[in-house]
Amino acid sequence: MFDFLHSKIEGAINKIRGRGVLNATDVEAVMKEVRTALLEADVNFKVAKDFCARVTEKAVGDEVLKSLTPDQHIIKLVHDELKSVMGNELAELNLRTAPPVIIMLAGLQGAGKTTTAAKLARLLKETYKRSPLLVPADVYRPAAIEQLKTLGKNLSIPVFDSQPTDKPVDIAIRARDYATKNVCDVVIIDTAGRLQIDTQLMDELRQINAAVMPTEILLVADAMTGQEAVNVAQGFDQTLSLTGLILTKLDGDARGGAALSMRAVTGKPIKFIGSGEKSDALEPFHPDRMAQRILGMGDVLTLIEKAVEQVSVEDSERLEKKLKKDQFTFEDFLDQMRMIKKMGSISSLMGMIPGLNKLAKQVDPEKQEKEFAKIEAIILSMTAQERRDHEILNGSRRRRIALGSGTKVEDVNKLIKQFIEMRKVMKQMMKMGPGALGGLFGGGGGLGGLGGMGGMGGLGGLFGKR
Repeated sequence: MFDFLHSKIEGAINKIRGRGVLNATDVEAVMKEVRTALLEADVNFKVAKDFCARVTEKAVGDEVLKSLTPDQHIIKLVHDELKSVMGNELAELNLRTAPPVIIMLAGLQGAGKTTTAAKLARLLKETYKRSPLLVPADVYRPAAIEQLKTLGKNLSIPVFDSQPTDKPVDIAIRARDYATKNVCDVVIIDTAGRLQIDTQLMDELRQINAAVMPTEILLVADAMTGQEAVNVAQGFDQTLSLTGLILTKLDGDARGGAALSMRAVTGKPIKFIGSGEKSDALEPFHPDRMAQRILGMGDVLTLIEKAVEQVSVEDSERLEKKLKKDQFTFEDFLDQMRMIKKMGSISSLMGMIPGLNKLAKQVDPEKQEKEFAKIEAIILSMTAQERRDHEILNGSRRRRIALGSGTKVEDVNKLIKQFIEMRKVMKQMMKMGPGALGGLFGGGGGLGGLGGMGGMGGLGGLFGKR
């Protein structure tokens, strides 16, 4: 995500890196390259032009901060302007109305409305502690209703029982009444889409809007379509008066143009972004954090939030006690590895850590999944005693484990060696005091097993070239 834009902006700023003083000509030359990068990333022309004009004005009009080098000063200005263009602050869902709160999702066919509806319901249930009801109102796309019912079942979230023969507006009305009677405090309506905006689609959405008066009308837009996503947003907003946007497929080859143009052109906030197929691949849109990602500064706050979801205070304290006693085992390692897997792909996690974004690009997600499976198979092929005491793993045991896990003895040996090295690093960290451990395991639910992975030669050590 935003790799193209990041590399282009970085290249432009590198040309002034190390300079003691900047003049107006230097700034204009850099911003000309930044403007080209924005346009190539499919950012709206006016947005790119105004963006660069504002940064240039501030850069030329201000004295370079004494504590910063000129390139850092420019980076700060670009960061602040990126943040401003995308909305400055997190735009939260309006859940402060009398229940049920009705959220209507609109968008073109293929933007990912149905999967987004399920992801949003999961987020509302687990993070906001709400009781959502999913409503399939797309009666045109084959199997759309069944798809949402399957997604809801997998997430243990109720789905309203609509039929392909029902009228969408009737489905919405009955679902609202059902939610009221069955104590569902949020209703998420998945509406139909088309390949392009047409009169029939807009009339139907207008009818649903008038009938149930949703608190939130969110457009689900495909970030891969770039500038076209902005045009679609404008079209839907003219009919529905959108309250916000959800950008999907930001894990693909999106160059970032949609995310940077949406707020400036439509005036509507981006409330969520989707970056994967998994049910937890939807997150609130933080303009400041996104600006940091674009500039390669990482996104540690989002990383910590993901870790907190997976690691309880009790688990963190239990792990810390085991480390103090030098009792960290393969069982603990397996728990940590599974926790990291739940947080997302290794490449996406690495992309959130400052300085590791370039290394993240070298990680092959498909290969990473296979390595996870291989390591898990090796550990599960150990007996309970072997998992708790790696020192008894002699040659014959290692051959048996390799045979049982479908791997080679070399793979088993390598994992054991990495595990021993990791334990040494942990022991050294313990000598530095609890504060050092906080950075490793986030004492109180921080980064959890990420530090453990780092102890094995960095995140790339396990999932890079073997």
